[in-house]
Amino acid sequence: MILALESSCDETALALFDPARGLTRELVHSQVALHGRYGGVVPDLATREHLRNFPPLLERLREEGELAAVTAVAVTHGPGLAGCLAIGLAAAKALALERRVPLWGVNHLRGHAWSSFIALQAADPPAFDERIERWLPHLGLIVSGGNTLLFAIDHGRRIAVQSATRDDAAGEALDKGAKLLGLGYPGGPLIEQRALAGRTDAYDFPRGIQPSGDLSFSFSGLKTSLRYLVEKLGPAEVTARLDDLCASYQQAVIDALVRKTAAALDRGGYTSLGLSGGVSHNRKLRAALEKTAQRRGVTFLAAQPQHTGDNAGMIAFAAWCDPAGCVRDDHSGLSIQPDLALG
Repeated sequence: MILALESSCDETALALFDPARGLTRELVHSQVALHGRYGGVVPDLATREHLRNFPPLLERLREEGELAAVTAVAVTHGPGLAGCLAIGLAAAKALALERRVPLWGVNHLRGHAWSSFIALQAADPPAFDERIERWLPHLGLIVSGGNTLLFAIDHGRRIAVQSATRDDAAGEALDKGAKLLGLGYPGGPLIEQRALAGRTDAYDFPRGIQPSGDLSFSFSGLKTSLRYLVEKLGPAEVTARLDDLCASYQQAVIDALVRKTAAALDRGGYTSLGLSGGVSHNRKLRAALEKTAQRRGVTFLAAQPQHTGDNAGMIAFAAWCDPAGCVRDDHSGLSIQPDLALG
């Protein structure tokens, strides 16, 4: 039984994973409402909230007797906000020492990378090792507020980055776009909601096209284009055309993501396509990539909605499924790595 802790940004999360049953418990305390007042995550406030919220969440598990079965503790040690990571790591070390069990450091991005397989394992836990081979080699897309990258997983479960963003991440572009349009935080869901009533072809935003064969992403030009358009239209016109602006802007982000992912798939050799990260909750993006996968005869594996954002479930699962990607610790040497890369 693996107990996982996640505190890389603004979600305080715990999860329990039993290889024979899958994820058996997931607890999350979200800070979205708090940071929404400031238009984005405030690191000091996020750190304070983790310090405040881990004890009662852990106490719930203790009172229900679920900590007694824990045989290993896994914790996100990077990437993320330094103060937030430090709180989670301190709690994990204390628990591992108390329980006298191993402590494993998990890369947050590897958690996202493997999150597309959580439902596959839960459907038939005993057969997972055999079933996963059917979907390898695997091409995955992580889309979040801090990262946009394509990666591959081979038959040895080794992860190799194929491309990343040159500037803004897709989620960052959506959040900044929402701010320019006078919407709140987090911007992605708000843009998605307004886009439902808008026209995707109302405005022609750039798609961040690079030279042929270049799989890297770029969203800074898209954000700049929206800023110039907002200044040109003026407040009244922006309000009147808000739905169309949101729909067109969101479509530009989706088109850029789908185009590069399709190009990577066309290089061949993949049997499945995965989608994960906070932005992967976007229904239109999920539908577009599923269609892309179907056209190329590969299986589409999207992270479940509850595992798209920052969550401890994916950390627990990665600790079990991807032991080679974990840092095994003696309870003293593990440290935070705020700039940890996928790999």
